[in-house]
Amino acid sequence: MTVTEDLGVRGVVLVCGPGAPDFPAVDGLRTEVVPARPGKAEVDPLLPDAGHLVVAGTDADLAAVVLRLLRKDRLGGTTVGFVPLGGESEVAGLWSLPSDPAHAFRLAVRGDVDPVPLIRDDAGGVLLGRGEVAPVQGVGYCDDQVALRGRARSIVVTPDTEGGAGLVVQVTKGVLFRRPVTFYGRAFQLGCIPAVPVSDGVPYPREMKRWTWYRHTEDLRLVRGLA
Repeated sequence: MTVTEDLGVRGVVLVCGPGAPDFPAVDGLRTEVVPARPGKAEVDPLLPDAGHLVVAGTDADLAAVVLRLLRKDRLGGTTVGFVPLGGESEVAGLWSLPSDPAHAFRLAVRGDVDPVPLIRDDAGGVLLGRGEVAPVQGVGYCDDQVALRGRARSIVVTPDTEGGAGLVVQVTKGVLFRRPVTFYGRAFQLGCIPAVPVSDGVPYPREMKRWTWYRHTEDLRLVRGLA
């Protein structure tokens, strides 16, 4: 069943930030323009009427909207379509979404829901595409596996696209070891010399000594399949 059949095409298109293309009108969907990385004041008033959300913007914009769904306990009742704008999108690459805005919009409105892992962090945020800490020195665990003990050029965390426990961790060590070592699990925990984690292209406001990314108990109902 497609999103449009399931919900009667009832919801909201959130266009995040200036300079977005004009999308065609769709019966049952209203369009709202909101700032980049919209917050509580911009998103929350739109959620009660939104059985389906289409977010047009960057990965960071999508993460900001999904965070509001999480905070308002609306994940289970809201389907989410994504139209990537503003350059390369890790989210689109992970879930094979079209890069062309017109094609992406058609899929976001007319496609099938296929839930994907939602990754959270212990500072209250969410991760939908790519998380990174680089460089880093410390100890990291992916579930009960030691993923890092010492230095690394980078640690990259993404949702697991293969139906595994939830997330994928890639640890790239020194210059002589360019190929990352990959771990799969439900959670990644890091204790380190203070470093700045970056989630969906947005650096955390301060250095952290501890950081955790983990799979949420509820998936994101992402529209990504062809109707």
